Amino acid sequence: MDKFTVLESVAAPLRIINIDTDMIIPKQYLKTIKRTGLGKGLFSEMRYREDGSENPDFVLNQPAYRNAKILIAGDNFGCGSSREHAPWALLDFGIRCVISTSFADIFYNNCFQNGILPIKVSPEDLEKLFDDASRGANATLTIDLENQEIRGPDGGKITFDIDPFKKHCMLNGLDGIGLTLEKASAIDSFEKKLSERAWA
Repeated sequence: MDKFTVLESVAAPLRIINIDTDMIIPKQYLKTIKRTGLGKGLFSEMRYREDGSENPDFVLNQPAYRNAKILIAGDNFGCGSSREHAPWALLDFGIRCVISTSFADIFYNNCFQNGILPIKVSPEDLEKLFDDASRGANATLTIDLENQEIRGPDGGKITFDIDPFKKHCMLNGLDGIGLTLEKASAIDSFEKKLSERAWA
């Protein structure tokens, strides 16, 4: 998993509440267990028309936001079923940070396991961020995880809370496997002792 330290990017504003995991990645894309290739299906029912062409009105199809790495969304993001394909699709598209007032618990934890930083802010701060994001390519946000700050294009700062353990994992690029590998020498030592005891 890639480390998350400081991220600077245009932020795409998605003023929709209750975006569920089926909206993020519809069920027809769930036939794979690969984490790659899902970006094309991200928000597909909003991104594409029935004939398969792009919907020019959808934010991620607009020139200013095609390469956005930050998504700002309405309340209760990631609700619905617990499909891990949802953060996989966001990451494969290039989204490394999602900012909202609240997240569904399973989606929130899945984000950390996949290298996406979900940030909770107040409704007032979310409105400020929507305003910044609406300026498109003329306004970039900086997400500083170490200092737990979101810095706006005009120098304003918003601080956010994060669980210290989750922060440690993100800063060091550690998912569940990475955390286990940090203990590799202790595991090897234990297994060696166990094996010696079995043959004694």
